[in-house]
Amino acid sequence: MPSWTDTVRFAFQPVVNLTTGGVAALEILARPEAGDILAQARRDPELDGRLAALAMRAAARKETLLPLHINVFAGTLADLGGLAALRDAVREAGRLPWEVTVDVGPPYTHVPQHALLEAVAALRNDGFRICADGVGDGDVPLRLLTDLAPELMKLDVSLLSRPAAVRAMRTLCEQLGALLSVEGVETELQCAAAVSAGAQLAQGELFAPPARLPAADVYVPALSPAVASTPRSGPSVRQFVRPAALLPASASAGQVRALLIGSPDVSGVLLVDSSGIPVRSVHRSRFLLSMSGRYGHALYADRPAAKLGDPPRTVGVDATAWEVLDVVADGDRDRTSDDVAVVDRYGRCVGVVRLADLVRALAESRVEEAAGLNPLTRLPGSDAITGEVDRRIADGRLFALSWLDVDHFKQVNDGAGFAAGDDLIRAVGRALQHAASGATRVGHIGGDDFLVLADPDTLDPLATSVLDTPWSAGGLTVTLSLATVLCAPGSVTDHRQAAACLAPLKQAAKSLNGASWVLGRAGLPGHEIRRGPGAASAQPFGQTLTG
Repeated sequence: MPSWTDTVRFAFQPVVNLTTGGVAALEILARPEAGDILAQARRDPELDGRLAALAMRAAARKETLLPLHINVFAGTLADLGGLAALRDAVREAGRLPWEVTVDVGPPYTHVPQHALLEAVAALRNDGFRICADGVGDGDVPLRLLTDLAPELMKLDVSLLSRPAAVRAMRTLCEQLGALLSVEGVETELQCAAAVSAGAQLAQGELFAPPARLPAADVYVPALSPAVASTPRSGPSVRQFVRPAALLPASASAGQVRALLIGSPDVSGVLLVDSSGIPVRSVHRSRFLLSMSGRYGHALYADRPAAKLGDPPRTVGVDATAWEVLDVVADGDRDRTSDDVAVVDRYGRCVGVVRLADLVRALAESRVEEAAGLNPLTRLPGSDAITGEVDRRIADGRLFALSWLDVDHFKQVNDGAGFAAGDDLIRAVGRALQHAASGATRVGHIGGDDFLVLADPDTLDPLATSVLDTPWSAGGLTVTLSLATVLCAPGSVTDHRQAAACLAPLKQAAKSLNGASWVLGRAGLPGHEIRRGPGAASAQPFGQTLTG
């Protein structure tokens, strides 16, 4: 009678890096040909553990060098106290634990949380990476999710229709130092939404369906670079990590040559010690050139490959793309094409980044940024400001959004000429930039309209500086109007609602004669006149907000 293992086949689905368009890993999916073995595995931890080991052995038979994702139920980890069968299979396959991510999936109901956390800690200590799978479509408690501190979270694609939830998960990932992935992506619109939400990875039928043979080529639609919305310090290196080709530090030159010849896409090999810490870096072209020279193979084939390598260049997983460029710039010029190893807090290699990926993404982000600048003032447009508004809302931060413009600007253009009007707008833009401090963002949204996003305690000196300046254009005296809406945490859901709260305050400011400033609070009726006819006695802006 055939064993149940004879009725299980495995399929491979690529996990795609949305920045580079490359395959970051392969998820191994069990495909029973008869019976409902997966349902049994949900109830039987021993069976689930054996399935995980079989998945590892199936990958070994396909000789894939890519990192692997292997699924287990949360109850399996809690019951078994780890995955001894999977550990054995990884060792037998000659793979390293940090090349394997354990996707921990629901259900979590009735799973002993303490036992689960202990099992996860044991796996992590061995070098395995942990992924929280099925977030948004399962029953994982939020507190447990933070206690797990996974290196990766996989969101169900259905969450993309709930942007606030995705933003919250992205914020949690940033706090935990985790990557964000979306699974089940089937359309280009869903892919675009995943990128817009800040996901670094994704998988689904759009890119490549599960297949018996690992797929090297995937379809990734053309998308605006996600790095355009990252902080000015630069996009995180996590967005560019590619799988690393790893061999033990004792590997011979012949072993490295066999790997390179059999894997033409591999640009280099990292030699790591028993803990996974890079000790030497072997560059493809330089290595093969040495081996192909006269007597090269005879001289080096059986000798340690480390003799043909260089000291590895490494960056931490929390580094930015600019920091990677600094590492490359500080090194030898003939090594600018070398991969840079990305290491975790223990110094273990988690992948590599290529200089070409970084340069391409940074160049695209600068082009995107330049395209969004107003040609008159060189200030960012509304998209940059509203994007930052949404981030502050997601972070639960108190902020002040202000609108400023020139009173009766049409009369300025009609009376002094458009050139004088342009000079005035440029001068106002420079004054706003000069007065801005800290996390204040200034944008020019067209004509004589400006947006200012600031922390409440920094806006008072900015308003005083700009409104008290004597403005003129072509001999005509000019005044400015400022409207501010204070947005406390939970008072608005997105930038559109904040703008809607700001609109009536703008009209109130424009109705006043001379320089004016009107302040309101999102969700509350009425407003306060801070400057202009009927203004209350002045007091510091921050005290007004908190009083």
